[in-house]
This record gives sequence, structure tokens and C-alpha cells, in this order.
Amino acid sequence: MPAIVSIRNLQKTYANGFSALKGVNLDIEEGEILALLGPNGAGKTTMISIICGISMPTGGTVMVGGHDVVRDFRQTRKLIGLVPQELTTDQFETVWNTVSFSRGLHGEKANPKLIEQILKDLSLWDKRDNKLRELSGGMKRRVLIAKALAHEPRILFLDEPTAGVDVELRRGMWAAIDRLREGGVTVILTTHYIEEAEEMADRIGVISGGELLLVEEKRALMQKLGRKQLRLELKSPLSALPPSLEALQLNLSEDGRAVIHEYGNGAGEARIGAVLAAMESEGLMISDISTHQSSLEDIFVSLVGDRA
Repeated sequence: MPAIVSIRNLQKTYANGFSALKGVNLDIEEGEILALLGPNGAGKTTMISIICGISMPTGGTVMVGGHDVVRDFRQTRKLIGLVPQELTTDQFETVWNTVSFSRGLHGEKANPKLIEQILKDLSLWDKRDNKLRELSGGMKRRVLIAKALAHEPRILFLDEPTAGVDVELRRGMWAAIDRLREGGVTVILTTHYIEEAEEMADRIGVISGGELLLVEEKRALMQKLGRKQLRLELKSPLSALPPSLEALQLNLSEDGRAVIHEYGNGAGEARIGAVLAAMESEGLMISDISTHQSSLEDIFVSLVGDRA
């Protein structure tokens, strides 16, 4: 699919010399959900601010829908909806008026049917006449999403959209975001919740220290960097591995009570039979077997840890 956002050598250096972005290159495909993961201060919000025209880059280019975000600000801003981290709303205004006003701010004509549909999709319809101050934090975040969608953007940026939201509301928001993708909206999500990226994203990007470490399709990333572990608990502990097991590149747990086989995909799985046969030939009795596969969180921690 064509790239709706194209970033080339994007840099941002502040007056104090701090470099928030260091030559980021990224293409975001139309209709995908891209999750950007990174620790605090990694550069996620800075990059989003530049794409949305809130902050100016000090180097590089960003194209949105074929338009330059600096030169063609008005055209690019109409294509983008932004849900910021902060709950920035008029607490004494109603949900309906808040969302409707946001559409007008982008120069779009009133469209009550569209606003009604957005509020229903986000489970806000029964709150349409409530003032913002009467809503829970989770509901206020839904209102921010509704505001961002009011002018019918093709791209939606969600900067930590479920921070402080309980699990039930979070899952409801995931479902709403998935429906947006089905409607053709491109979604870029930054989050500290690894399971959020694992649940929703088509591709995962990891950013740290202002550098984009990788961008991979989610399944490919899990296959490429994920590890599996087969743990064979022993009935009697060992002080050392027999030579035949060392030859298979197995490890012995610190307490000597388990033999551990770590592997990726393919050949490692094929060797499991040989591992079991070698243990049997050594007369080792197994009391329990367990397996573990690296999660996206394990991969993220490994990548960011390597750069620390």
C-alpha cells in the first residue's frame, strides 16, 4: 500500500543543544495501525508534534498525503486528527458541543449525523448532553478521540490514549480504534502498554534516544527476535551437564534442577527430539516440562536495554 506519511532524515535539536530526534526515516502505510514504543523522552511525542505541525523540525522533511508539513500546513493539518496525552477540554461545555465545535475549527460544515455516528461508535451517545466535568477520565479520553475524528481525517494520531484508563474502558477503546482502521483511517499509536501494541498494531516501531531502532510487521518481529525456551525439570539435580547435552548447546539452571533449551524458530524446534533422546540415554528422569515464548515486552526491553 502507498505511504500516507513519509519521513526523511527528521531532526529536532532544541536551543539548549538537546537532540530529540536524530535523523528518523519512516514510511507509514495508508490504512495501517502503527504502534510506536519507547521509554519516556525517546522522541515519540516530538515526532508526532512535528508531523501535526505543532513543532518545527530543525532538519529533514515530512510529507503527509503528498504535502510538505511545513510548506503546506493547511492541507496536511486537514488530513490529521490528534489525540494528545493531556486532557485539554472545556470542562463546562457539553460533549455534543465540544465535538461539533472541533469540526467547525477545521473549516468543515456542520454535519449532525456524522457527529451522532462518531459518538455512538465511541459509546458516548448517552453522554452527549453531559458537561465534560461530569465525565470519568476514560470518557474524557473518548471525547478527545471524537474531537479528533470530527473533521473526518485520514490519519489519526493517538498519543498515550489509554493512560489512566481502566482495563474495561481500554478494551472498549481498542475496539473503537479497530473499527476506524476498518473504515480506512490510518492510526499511529504511542503507548507504554506493550499488550496494547501486541493486541492492535499491524507494525511495531521502537524508538529510543531520538533514533528509530526498527520498524517491523508484528508477526515478523516476533519470529525474528522472539525466543522460545523449553525447560525440563529433573527428578534429581545435576552438578554439571553431561558432555552429550553440552554438545546440544543446552544450559543447566543455577540450582541444577532443570535443563534449558533456548531456540528460535525452525532448527531449534527440530532439535527437541534429539534433546529428549540425549537425556534418556543419560538416564535423566524428567519431572515436569514447561515452555516460554518471548513476548513483545521482552523484545522491547532487550532492544532498548542494548542501547542504554
